[in-house]
Amino acid sequence: MAINPLVAIKIAYVLGWANIIGLALVLLSCRCIMGLKPSSLSKSNLYMWFYKYHCYYWWFFIASVILHAIMAIIGVGNPFLR
Repeated sequence: MAINPLVAIKIAYVLGWANIIGLALVLLSCRCIMGLKPSSLSKSNLYMWFYKYHCYYWWFFIASVILHAIMAIIGVGNPFLR
């Protein structure tokens, strides 16, 4: 079963946006990157609700990057073999 290269490129484009969204979710929910020390933001209910899904944001981001790379190789080809 082969995927049409034009469809693969369109999927890769959508997954590129998913990569950006996933990276933003990971960065905004990471206490290390945000430099959150015990403050009012790190103790707020909204941030704690958002933070409890931090591990899932990582899995979403990693999956979207891998699928994006696969679709790009299917749609454009492997640049090392040209």
